[in-house]
Amino acid sequence: MTALTFVKDAHWLDWDASPTKPTFVVPPGAVDAHCHVFGPGDTFAFAPERKYTPCDASRQQLFDLRDFLGFDKNVVVQATCHGADNSALLDVLEHSDDRARGVVTVTPQVTSHELGRMHELGVRGVRFNYVKRLVDPKPDDYYREIIAKIAPLGWHVVLYFEPADLAEKKAFFASLGVPLVIDHLGRPDVTKPLDNPEFATFVDFVRSAPEVWTKVSCPDRLSASGSPLYADVVPFAKTIVDEFSDRVLWGTDWPHPNMKKEMPDDGILVDYVPSIATTPALQQKLLVTNPTTLYWS
Repeated sequence: MTALTFVKDAHWLDWDASPTKPTFVVPPGAVDAHCHVFGPGDTFAFAPERKYTPCDASRQQLFDLRDFLGFDKNVVVQATCHGADNSALLDVLEHSDDRARGVVTVTPQVTSHELGRMHELGVRGVRFNYVKRLVDPKPDDYYREIIAKIAPLGWHVVLYFEPADLAEKKAFFASLGVPLVIDHLGRPDVTKPLDNPEFATFVDFVRSAPEVWTKVSCPDRLSASGSPLYADVVPFAKTIVDEFSDRVLWGTDWPHPNMKKEMPDDGILVDYVPSIATTPALQQKLLVTNPTTLYWS
């Protein structure tokens, strides 16, 4: 079979191959709890229905970054450019020596045999994406069919949404009956005051159930003030870390899909962590205890 050739989008920004070494030393056992792999496309084809074509970002490049930044483990989240073909992600898990876990994308047609194999390899969740520029969200019943199949495995659901999606879908999300992990602080508008109604709704949602977790990741996606401090994001992330210290996670988001203005430096992103988790105890929970509990226990 001839390998497929993929040409990345004309304005695609490639990940930084030479990040700075962070000055913040992460604690032993730290987990990068949100990252991806892309292809390589000639080995793991990108999905025909994808809304973007990225550069390649392989498992070995992910492992090299993990080691350079000082992390011990990764949680790899299925990238939308691969659709529901999780082959590239599962390949990472197979070669990780138990140092990676996965969050996949599946359809209601997934079989119990397929799910069982994924679980053995280290998959612990599925992702439901509501960000319309990336995917076409499905009806509620579509997701309920998936929940019925993954719940017996003890998996959780990762939700990627924006404030308008939460306003529309809050009751549905609350009804799912499995642990929920919310990507990137629910994407707040950080140009608004901290006490704005949209963020208040988000905090109330997290507060409403003991099994709602939040990734306080991707300041680079949210910030208007920018690198290296991402100062406008800090109050929002710190609010969540301080109140929900046992239910927060952090990740690099490498290789940073769909960045439009500039590609973040992963070393600077690591150095951002102490600004939102301001004590060693909070850093231990954010980077070690919480992700280990959710993905390795």
